[in-house]
Amino acid sequence: MAPEERPADQRPRLTELRLSAFAGHRGAGLPLGAVTLFAGPSGSGKTTALRAYEALARLAGGAELGDVFPDPVACVPERARPDAQHRRGFRIGCTADGPEGPVRLDVAVQAEPELRVVGERLTGAGLVLLETALRDPGRPAVQAAWHTAGSAPVTRAPLPDDRLGTPMLPLRVAGKTDGQRQVLAAAEQMVLALRSVVPVDPLPGRMREPVPVGSGRLAAGCDNLAEVLWRTRGDCPRRHGRFVAAARAGCAGPVEDVLAEPYGPGMIRALLDRGEGPGTEFARLGDGELRYLALALVLLTGAGVLEADPPGEGPVALRSLTVLADGFDRCLDPGQRAGLLALAAKAGLGGRTRCVAAVSDGSWADRADGVTVVHLDP
Repeated sequence: MAPEERPADQRPRLTELRLSAFAGHRGAGLPLGAVTLFAGPSGSGKTTALRAYEALARLAGGAELGDVFPDPVACVPERARPDAQHRRGFRIGCTADGPEGPVRLDVAVQAEPELRVVGERLTGAGLVLLETALRDPGRPAVQAAWHTAGSAPVTRAPLPDDRLGTPMLPLRVAGKTDGQRQVLAAAEQMVLALRSVVPVDPLPGRMREPVPVGSGRLAAGCDNLAEVLWRTRGDCPRRHGRFVAAARAGCAGPVEDVLAEPYGPGMIRALLDRGEGPGTEFARLGDGELRYLALALVLLTGAGVLEADPPGEGPVALRSLTVLADGFDRCLDPGQRAGLLALAAKAGLGGRTRCVAAVSDGSWADRADGVTVVHLDP
């Protein structure tokens, strides 16, 4: 079967985000689909849920705890009481579905008095495949045990307490027994499902100015949108045509094309081609139009032009991209937000691009095909 024909359900993807004890969330299990909207008023925890998702993705990529949680105390539930050793922390997790069936990852992090992983559990097919625990608080390590199913049921070894153990398993597990191969397959599925996450939050104020020529990869704030258009317009005319059609639907006035052109030495600016007369510079567009254009480009282009960290493990056909978009509906009119949601749903059909976003009100999307709306209360 050709990669583009591979069923979407064969690509590892997250089906649930668990916030067992994280900031304002307790015992929360949030379902995830190809397009997921976390909906609720200010203070309901939408941004917190996106932050937890991104944190798990970065940890799955091998990042250190201190880089992922620069202010770990803010992640501790407000009313959490310290234990006898003055320790407080938080717990998050997720479920990844794919060829190995549902695989769960749950992580317990100590935030005070020092930041460290104090427990991690990877489970699949009814088995605990990896489990870690802090045995000696005086050592910068956790004791890990992973499923072997050989002459010994488990293998034990210390792992660092400043990062996840799951992405380390390919370097630690030999894969000689059926049990070890099961552990490796489950870990690979979880890592593939979590990585290649791109958080985006377009900032119109930064998108209006000409930008220098650079890597051609879209930044999280989309401030270098003009530079990315300079690249993508020539790379794939068909995809650019779809972007122009989206621009025509979401921008005021006629739109014949979306252009990028040199503007001074080493600089590029973007503009709308109106068909007749001078084009309209992005500097003259409204905030809603700019956010709409940026998110449409993200959903139509994929990992090739985004600042993603594609996983090196696993076949290309099993990889996907997940876009995290805070304030998905910010500054947008009803037509623009509906158009973007349709683009996201279409991108999610093949399983290659998924979208998890936060909106203030999700009632307008409750019945949209291919969209999971998770209503959160303060």
